[in-house]
Amino acid sequence: MAEIIQKDGTWTFDGDAVRIVPGRDKGVGLLRQTLGEVVVPLHALAGISHEPGRRTGRLRLKLRDGADPLLQVTGGRLPEASDPYRLTVDADRTGVAEYFVDEVRSALLLDQVDPGPADAYLLPGPAVPISVAAGDGTVAFDGDRVALDWNWTTEEAKSSGGPREFRVADLRAVEWSPSKGLENGWIRFTLAGAPAAPAPKYDPHTVELFGFKKDPLMALVAAAVAVRMPHPRGAAAPAESAPALSKAPVPELAASAAEPAAPEDHDALLRRLRELGDLHQGGILTAEEFAAAKQAVLRRF
Repeated sequence: MAEIIQKDGTWTFDGDAVRIVPGRDKGVGLLRQTLGEVVVPLHALAGISHEPGRRTGRLRLKLRDGADPLLQVTGGRLPEASDPYRLTVDADRTGVAEYFVDEVRSALLLDQVDPGPADAYLLPGPAVPISVAAGDGTVAFDGDRVALDWNWTTEEAKSSGGPREFRVADLRAVEWSPSKGLENGWIRFTLAGAPAAPAPKYDPHTVELFGFKKDPLMALVAAAVAVRMPHPRGAAAPAESAPALSKAPVPELAASAAEPAAPEDHDALLRRLRELGDLHQGGILTAEEFAAAKQAVLRRF
């Protein structure tokens, strides 16, 4: 297991998932504190990097496109302090960070994780029920129904119709946009069959955001709703059946992996690593046999 503990938070990797627990440092944004612990399964990762610096560096997880509903709805627009997949690393912990990166990368290689886009959400999204008051209204979501209520800042054209409530099944889209400069942000719910929406200031299905502290929390609401809607890339393809364990004697398997061979392509070597991992997990290869065979395959890259 690999672990790195910083004021910014704690990251732990057990070979199957990266567990992220936000810290209590003042640099940890309200979104990260509210979201709480996040468990990222290995198959949701596209990569990991460490960016060293003179005083502090950064650990960054790169998730597969479409794997996380929060990243899907925010589209790279989260501020640094709100990004749950970034960890500030003190310069004297650089070695620990690099070891953490090596462990995750080795697991990604051994498990042959596809770094390409995901066709289904691989993270569950924020917990529900969730309620956030920001901008000109409050959004509450219980996992099925979305409720919008207004406050004293709401334009009369919007608030005169009273609170709004609708089900996830009635939605065509949910969108979140942060405020930028003098331009306000918003969280918009588009109902199926609805005409083009007016400006957020007047739209009864949109909460306008003014750029204050709680605005990023609306991204959590958007993510909680989005994960319960159809994935933008459609239904996931049927899972492939796991490869059957080879019945060949263990010594022959180990020798086959170690013997010199004609150059093999990258994909073939990755498939061999996957097969060896399955044999080890199935108890056919011992830890020593697995390590020796894996090293033999890695030398062919």
